[in-house]
Amino acid sequence: MPRVRPDNEGPSPVDTHVGTRVRTRRLMLGLSQEELAKAIGLTFQQVQKYEKGTNRISVSRLVDISKALKVPFDYFLDGVSGRKALRGVADNAQAALEADPLAKKDVMELVRAYSKIKTPQLKKQLLEMAKAMADNSDAKG
Repeated sequence: MPRVRPDNEGPSPVDTHVGTRVRTRRLMLGLSQEELAKAIGLTFQQVQKYEKGTNRISVSRLVDISKALKVPFDYFLDGVSGRKALRGVADNAQAALEADPLAKKDVMELVRAYSKIKTPQLKKQLLEMAKAMADNSDAKG
């Protein structure tokens, strides 16, 4: 059942925050919603609802998700410590995802590819090249 704030303005910021963290971690691991759903015994549609914050994730389900995504349970609650912390959390999941560059698919692919490089010197060269490209892009833009 969908959970909305008492003023009916959409999902709770906490549910949105947790859902965003689930999506970010799933993308980081290169998993589809379908693959995560299968790992925790749900449909991909349910995972979509969790990630948007439309449906609240129970504690037991969050434990299952944390195991499937190979992170400690509290990973999903990082940054949620009260009303003050929630002021920075977007009211809808899409806005929160757009605000987080790490939640973008191409960024996740780049991070996964980078992490597979074994030679420290190659990693350093790639990082320097990316920085130079970014500086060059800024100068032209």
